[in-house]
Amino acid sequence: MLAVSAVAIILYGNYAAVEAATKILAGMLVACTFLVFFFRPVGLDAFSHFFIFETPAGSWLVIAAFLGLLPTGIDVSLQASEWGKAKKVGMGRIRPELERAGLVPVFDPFSSSKVDLAVDTSKIPAHGIEYCRRWFQIGLWDFRLGHVVSFMLATIFLLLAATWMYPSEVAGTNVMGEIARIFTDSIGPQMMIVFILGAFAATYSTAFNYFDGWPRIVGACCRNIFRSTAALQGVAREDLTDAHRRHWYSEYNIYRLTMLFSLVTSVAIIAGVPRPVFLVLVASALALFVAPVIYFLNLYYCLTIIPKSDKHFYPSTFEVMFSWLSLAVFSGLTGIVILARLFGVELFGA
Repeated sequence: MLAVSAVAIILYGNYAAVEAATKILAGMLVACTFLVFFFRPVGLDAFSHFFIFETPAGSWLVIAAFLGLLPTGIDVSLQASEWGKAKKVGMGRIRPELERAGLVPVFDPFSSSKVDLAVDTSKIPAHGIEYCRRWFQIGLWDFRLGHVVSFMLATIFLLLAATWMYPSEVAGTNVMGEIARIFTDSIGPQMMIVFILGAFAATYSTAFNYFDGWPRIVGACCRNIFRSTAALQGVAREDLTDAHRRHWYSEYNIYRLTMLFSLVTSVAIIAGVPRPVFLVLVASALALFVAPVIYFLNLYYCLTIIPKSDKHFYPSTFEVMFSWLSLAVFSGLTGIVILARLFGVELFGA
């Protein structure tokens, strides 16, 4: 029912509804988690075990899950591009205007090269550059804040779980009841409602992002591969015409069909494999394996499309070097996880 309601809100609402719901649910999750932690904080002695260079048997799957899906999978960067276009702010808003004014080339995915994606900001009026720069900074701070808050939430849950759940086995369909002990054992049974709110916020906001983001990516891929879909692009309600709704190959209908496919298959997988913890860990680990490729492509196109002379948007030398270092570390850790999980080669610990 939750999945169906999420899909219904997305289809009959708009991007603003998705964005507002996600913000509200994320705020509920953060508030509930911090409430429990600060009401009964973990003792300082627990932090003595915070850094342990040991990998017990079976822990590589958990490590892979952390790397692949914390705070979120790097594949979400693809969804963020489509969400940025849907929000219609910053460069995503003025690019069509610049193309119509002849200030930038009109990009055609079937004939243009990546050079045509570049924007010479020296040709843009000062107020236009400032408008884009401010939205760019908002996006950066949103990204940074999201990572910091996610790290804090993960740390809090890890500490609380070690304190209140260990050594209970967190497996099977009773996993939610075990996690609820963090709230009920630390404060009291009356905190069950707080846990329910937090759990609802976490799962429902994830469902929102999944059911909206993944279909947008499929639609965007079809838009850039098939001319018939490119001729009927757009999923926003204000962009739709009768042709968009009538032809199955329009981006809008591909978006809806993919959403329906995701809804049916996700419910079938959950019903057929009643091991939620295992499913989350495996999905997160799979996200890790493709993450270095997506990371590299993001970095490569950022450095090759944005003109180096653009002081507003081209990354600094430190940011470029740190990005390459992060890619090397990320790829190395991915290789270590692959060796441990697929070939049984343990480089660290037992």
